[in-house]
Amino acid sequence: MQQICVVTTVVDARSVADVLAAAAVAGRLAACAQVGGQVDSTYWWRSGVETSTEWSVQFKTSPDRLSALVDQIRVSHPYEVPEILVSRVASGNPDYATWVFEHTRP
Repeated sequence: MQQICVVTTVVDARSVADVLAAAAVAGRLAACAQVGGQVDSTYWWRSGVETSTEWSVQFKTSPDRLSALVDQIRVSHPYEVPEILVSRVASGNPDYATWVFEHTRP
């Protein structure tokens, strides 16, 4: 099975999520990006517990484009300490893995 990478982050506004998604796909750093609905996050920040509404963005990319995608997310992300989670997964559909690879070529 071929491997793909799934990168996930969250942001504080739907419009920001849409911009991150579009920039990654337009720049061929991700073959696709999915913006998920609102989620309420509770976390420690500056010595206290906070809760806020966030939108998730999930990017699908090829392993050789992973570093460039993560770099772009870090630079473009509005948070001081952005969550950027990376999962390497085996694609159960070789055609999908090939599609991800082909659509992440510069």
